[in-house]
Amino acid sequence: MPKVGMEPIRRQQLIKATMAAIDEVGLADATVMRIAHHAGVSAGIISHYFGGKDGLLEATMRQILNDLGEAVAARRAALTTQAPEAHLAAIIDGNFDRSQVTGPVAKTWLAFWASSMHKPALARLQNVNDRRLYANLSHQFRRLLPKGQARDAARALVAQIDGLWLRGALTPEGLDTDRARRLAREYLDQLLTAHGITTRHPATLSLES
Repeated sequence: MPKVGMEPIRRQQLIKATMAAIDEVGLADATVMRIAHHAGVSAGIISHYFGGKDGLLEATMRQILNDLGEAVAARRAALTTQAPEAHLAAIIDGNFDRSQVTGPVAKTWLAFWASSMHKPALARLQNVNDRRLYANLSHQFRRLLPKGQARDAARALVAQIDGLWLRGALTPEGLDTDRARRLAREYLDQLLTAHGITTRHPATLSLES
């Protein structure tokens, strides 16, 4: 986390520079000097406020996760129904928001996932993100299904969302968000239909930023 006192504009500048460097050469070669060059600042600024590359990556992922939370919240707030099926669909759509799938962000996500296996601070962030998605899905499924079935459905949909995102991010042309949303929604329909529930969620909302 950055130290108190850093200007928000400078902080955003460094976060964007981190993603640009990772997009350009990958995390291993995204040195503090390279990030500083992208941001047009001295390497000492990064060391002073973030303690080095690991701290800057953590701050960058916190920003990306915050953007993800806002994307999901915006879609849910725009719904005109409280039907759980609609909220489940909105959560799916938010996870494929444009803020999460552009080249630099996608590569930063991939670097974060790999690094979280070895860095405790990043592992905690990954755990928070996983638990938030699972809890949100589980809560909505619980409105439709018994507890055990709701939890299993939530785990299955989490795996579907992550799998579609990962496979899409690894393709040369990048993630096809419309197709990923459609496939995830179709899988949601299958989960509910298997329990005798007819889906009533609305068409995909257009809230791209």
